[in-house]
Amino acid sequence: MSLVNWRNRNEVFPALDMPKWAANFFKDDDFFDKRWLPALEMTTPSVNVVETKNAFGLEVAAPGMKKEDFKVEVKDGCLVISAETKAEKEQKEENYTRKEFNYQAFTRSFWLPENVKADDIKATYMDGILKLNVPKIKVEKEEPAKSVKVS
Repeated sequence: MSLVNWRNRNEVFPALDMPKWAANFFKDDDFFDKRWLPALEMTTPSVNVVETKNAFGLEVAAPGMKKEDFKVEVKDGCLVISAETKAEKEQKEENYTRKEFNYQAFTRSFWLPENVKADDIKATYMDGILKLNVPKIKVEKEEPAKSVKVS
C-alpha cells in the first residue's frame, strides 16, 4: 500500500515523462527489503541441538571464523555463545588510498536445564562448525507425595 497517489505526468508535461524503471523505483513499497540492503543483512548462525542419554550436543554453523574469535560462557544458568571478527585492509598507491574493513558479530543464548554439569562443557571448532558437548548429570527422581488416610 502506498501513501502517495501517483498519476501520469505526461498529460501535463509530456516532455518530462519519467522512464518506466524510474517510476517503478519510486512506487516500490518494499524499498528497504532485502533486495536493496543485502550488505546489511546479518544473520544469526544456525544451531542444531541434539539430546542423547548422557549429554546435549550443539553445533553452531559459523564458517570463516577462527577458534580464537569465539567466547563461550555459562552465566546464571544460561549458556552464551558469542563471536566477533574484525578485518581491515589498506592499500596505498601514489595517487590514491583504498581502505576496506569488515566486522561480524553474533550472540546466541540457551537456558540450561538443571540436569547439566556446566563445569564440564567442552567446545571444539573445525571446518566452520563450533561443536559443544554439554554433559548431563543424574538427577534423582523425586518420589511422588504419598497420601496418608486419616482414620
